[in-house]
Amino acid sequence: MYKKKSLILTVLLVVVSMFALTACGSNKEEPTAKDDSKKEAVTDTIKVTHELGEATVNKNPKKVVVFDYGVIDSLDKMGIEINGLPKSNLPAFLKKYENDKYEDIGTLFEPNFEKIHEMKPDLIIISGRQAKQYDELNKIAPTVYFNLDGANYMDSFKENMKTLGKIFDKESVISDELKNIDDSVKKLSDKAKSNGKNGLVILANDGTLSAYGEGSRFGIIHKEFGVTPVDKNIEVSNHGQNISFEYIVEKDPDHIFVIDRTAVVGGNTSAKQVLENDLIKNTKAYKNKQIVYLNPEIWYISTGGLNSTMEMIKEVEEGIK
Repeated sequence: MYKKKSLILTVLLVVVSMFALTACGSNKEEPTAKDDSKKEAVTDTIKVTHELGEATVNKNPKKVVVFDYGVIDSLDKMGIEINGLPKSNLPAFLKKYENDKYEDIGTLFEPNFEKIHEMKPDLIIISGRQAKQYDELNKIAPTVYFNLDGANYMDSFKENMKTLGKIFDKESVISDELKNIDDSVKKLSDKAKSNGKNGLVILANDGTLSAYGEGSRFGIIHKEFGVTPVDKNIEVSNHGQNISFEYIVEKDPDHIFVIDRTAVVGGNTSAKQVLENDLIKNTKAYKNKQIVYLNPEIWYISTGGLNSTMEMIKEVEEGIK
């Protein structure tokens, strides 16, 4: 009888020990599960170095504020939503952003810091017009400055697009788009160089005229698009070189490319009103219908975008037919 009790007791102890070991095993696994969930919660980041500093940015940021219409154009092409932008002077091809679901964050030159702070963005993107506001904006959220160098438009444009691709995990999309643009630029350049004709780029500003040559903000027409400048000595300046009607008549370019600033910022005198006078009517460009009025919403405030750059190519290509 005693032996039986002893045997039963031994069996019970073995069973209890097995349960205890199983329970311990399951308890050891719990921290691993917690560790795995913690790893999954970690957000990938990317370090972006730019002319004004450096920013550590979350990959695929959720709340994005953008001050540059060219960048907005590119993000739209990539299917990336933004949350805030300056709505004054919004180009017609970006009218969808007038919708109230997008916050109005000020103007191109004057950010609404209070509004941006309330939004708590993950990323702010700026360009030249907001460069002076960089430090203040960078205090609110990681801020990336995208420079577009007129003297080296394509190089700086491509660099900006590749950075966007890395931030938003769209590198293959950007690669395909840039290849299409490169192919179109080569086609245009070959055409412009083969026709042997020259050109002059003019900005009309409410009655005044400025010329832009190689190395200027509109120098892409000459350097990348292949149109020979009628004057290789035009002063390189952000505001261009002031010119007269007599200057245009003297240089007598084959093509005149016109950007009407007044159409974007307002004024009383359009580019056509200024240019189509008796003096200009004596030029080859006028006689051959080669005064090309470029879209100022693209050329003046929306350069540097995937769509806008392709439109720039198309406008010049159609203009030199």
